[in-house]
Amino acid sequence: MKKIVLCGSKKFIPKFFDLEKALKTMGYNVVVPREFIVDMEKKEASLLHFSEIEKEDVDALLIVNENKNNQENYIGANGFAELAFGFYKGRKIFLINDIYEPFAEELVAWEVIPLKGDLSKLKGFIEE
Repeated sequence: MKKIVLCGSKKFIPKFFDLEKALKTMGYNVVVPREFIVDMEKKEASLLHFSEIEKEDVDALLIVNENKNNQENYIGANGFAELAFGFYKGRKIFLINDIYEPFAEELVAWEVIPLKGDLSKLKGFIEE
């Protein structure tokens, strides 16, 4: 079973759980940041989530980039840090929506794939 780690802003918690359910239905093993489930200090939660991204059995990261404060496809500091670490570790990286314009140069250079809301596009990139 392919493993996807969800990343992004805590502001999008409801979307994380919707995605977890949808991805599990599609047959993926899904990791949601533990701080969303258990109350943790930010530093501890970040280190724990980075350790999940680092695991050898991780196939991809899915960055939850919803609209926030009139910014389309928002990626915050935490999400970008997770994304950059995933890139460094050689993970395939997807955005749930489109490219976040302020980081477009990096996202394109790092071959991040925007799903534009269509989870079925994962099948073409994460083969069984």
